[in-house]
Order: sequence, then C-alpha cells, then structure tokens
Amino acid sequence: MDVKQLISDMVDQAREASRKLARAGSEQKNAALRYVADALENRTSEIRKENQKDVALARGKGAKDAFVDRLTLTDRIIGEMAAGLREVSALPDPVGEVTRMWTRPNGLQVGRMRIPLGVIGFVYESRPNVTVDAAGLCLKSGNAVVMKGGSEAHNSNMMLAKVLQEGVRAAELPETAVQVIPTTDRRAVIELLKRDDAVDLLIPRGGEELIRYMVDHSRIPVLRHEKGVCHVYVDASAELDMALEVSYNSKVQRPGVCNAMETLLVHGDMAESFLPPMFEWFREAGVLLKGCPITHRMFPEVEEATEEDWYTEYEDLILSVRVVPGMEEAMDHIAKYGSRHTETIVTENYERAMRFVRQVDSSLVLVNASTRFNDGYQLGLGAEIGISTVKLHAFGPMGLEELTTTKFIAFGNGQIRT
Repeated sequence: MDVKQLISDMVDQAREASRKLARAGSEQKNAALRYVADALENRTSEIRKENQKDVALARGKGAKDAFVDRLTLTDRIIGEMAAGLREVSALPDPVGEVTRMWTRPNGLQVGRMRIPLGVIGFVYESRPNVTVDAAGLCLKSGNAVVMKGGSEAHNSNMMLAKVLQEGVRAAELPETAVQVIPTTDRRAVIELLKRDDAVDLLIPRGGEELIRYMVDHSRIPVLRHEKGVCHVYVDASAELDMALEVSYNSKVQRPGVCNAMETLLVHGDMAESFLPPMFEWFREAGVLLKGCPITHRMFPEVEEATEEDWYTEYEDLILSVRVVPGMEEAMDHIAKYGSRHTETIVTENYERAMRFVRQVDSSLVLVNASTRFNDGYQLGLGAEIGISTVKLHAFGPMGLEELTTTKFIAFGNGQIRT
C-alpha cells in the first residue's frame, strides 16, 4: 500500500466532504447520528466479535488488565456509545449560532457566528469507543474527521468505521466526512502531520510519547490531551464519610483512565482519623500505596514515594499519598506536579472551597465530588473528543462548541468607510 497516496486521498476527500457537511442542516446531521446509534445496537454482536480479536491479541502480548479494560467493548459500553450519540443529536447545534451582536456609531451591526473548524485529524490509542464519540461530535459540529486509531484496536476501529459510514450514507451525507485510516503503518501519522494545507486541527489522545511526537513533528496546530496526574485534597474540615467515598471512587472505580486520582493529599489534622480507614479500603481493593515520609512513619508497610512518583500517571491500582500542613501546600504540590487535568477538594469550608476553585489551574476543579466526572458525557456535553490540558483554543473536555470557532459578521445599510 502506498501510504503517502492513501493519506493524501483521504485528506482531500475529507476537505471536500467538510464543505458539504458545513452546509448541512441540523436535522440531517441529527439523523445521521440516530442512524449510527441504531446501527451500533443492531450490529453489537459483529462489533464485539471484531473487538475480541483485539482483546485476544492484547492478552497474548501480556497487556495489563487496565489496558485490556480500556480496549474492551462490552454490550454495556456499546449501548452507552449509542446513547451518547442520541444525546449529542438532541443537543443544540452550535453551527450558525450568533454569540454576540453590537452596533457601531455609524449604525453597522457587528457580531460573531459559530462555524466549523473544517477538517480534524484525530490520532488516538487503545479505546475504540472513542472512535464513535469523536465521529459523532465532529458530524454534529460540521467537521469532517480523519481518524488514526492504535494498532491494538485496529479490528474494532475498522468495524466501527463501517457502522459510522453506514449511518452517514443513510442520512445522505458524504461518507468521507468520517474516515478511519485503514492501516497500522506508522508512516500514516507522519503523512497526516504534513497536510497543513487541508487539515485544520490535530487532536492526539494517548500516551506522552504519542503527544510529544505529534507536537514536535506537526505542521498543523495540535490541541494536546496531556497525561492525567489528578489529585484529591482532603481538607481539615472534610466530612469523613464523604472524603472516604470520593477518594475511593476517584482511584478505584476505573483506575486505567485519565481522570482517575493518582495522588491523594491529606491535611495533617485529618491524617489520623482519615488515613487508617481509607488505607483499609484501598488494601481491600488491591491498591498499592506509596507515601511521603509522614505517611511512611504512620504506616511503615506503605512504600516510600520517590520524586518521580509525584509526576507519574499510573493508570493502575497504584496511589501516591502525601500529608500536607494545609491547603496552601496542597495547591503548591498540584502546581508543581499536576498536569492541569482534574483536581478535587473535599471540604465543608465554603471560603476554602471557592479559593481552591479560583486558584487551582486545571481544566476541571471540583468540590466534594470524584475526579471521575471530568468527562464530556458526565458534564452534559453528550461526549468528548478529548480533554484539552492547554488553553488555546479550549480547556477541558471538548464537546460541540469546542469544535467550532467564530467568524465576524456585519450588517449595514450602505455604510462606507471615510
């Protein structure tokens, strides 16, 4: 296969499709999403059959359980994918929305209107359900998308591509608006990165190595989804049962994802009452604990954390724990070691809660809730194409609005410039 020609053809087709998609009405785009949702449910057994090929290959290579968990498509997950598409179809269409209007002294009315970005290049790893989330959001926001999944999910992604294009065709939209690159050859990514003449934005979603490679080699703007070193800070005024539940859910509910807690910060005044029951919960769940010197002295069986541990996204049942003198030190720790992804404070003190929300620089800052809520579906966006940890042009989960930009529009009645 001539990879260069393959990518060239796919990108050119996506550019042409993006022009047609940008002119499509909301109902036509919504119909495509509903068709795809129905097709997912009708072809669940076929999708799972292809997915099991990927899972078997991963297990044969000795993949960790957390990796296999991200890779696996169950009936429940496929159902959630379909439900997510229907939720996106029910959301307001951002395309064409006029976000603001003002009148100049000469009577000229000036405004801003939301428009699609154009062609999105999406490169991602492991999780095949992301294929459907990304395609659905791009369709609704009027963007064509060229997707390159990881080789570990190749069979799943190619099957999902068939389902997606089936739905797009049923709505009489160009099927090349949604494309999955049909090769595992890494040269495909290299060729995609060169097409700044036709691709408007690149979104990588995966490990640090993938993201760094794309940032270093792309001619196209890259919106980064960095690692998720997420923290829960248990404040001195935290309600004990709530702190236990929030911390446990943040780490254990699904440890292999980017919004799972990797470091637990505990106010010194809470350490003696909170840590013994918390550690008992974690041990029962099989969590390997690493702690600061204070934690290690209190619990000698806890492995002492290294400097590197505080920077690490484990994506596994491993947790670093630090006892801090107060909230200021907790925020300093987050600023130094965090990845601007997700942070939670557990507290009954309103003033400290609001200060934490204002001053912690992350894409989602929560009060008394699990870090696991940093997710487009959970936050009411229907789905997400990724969680941006940079601030241009979006910060946090990227839903429909984040896949648009705005252009200026102006209405006059014969004004001329003098």
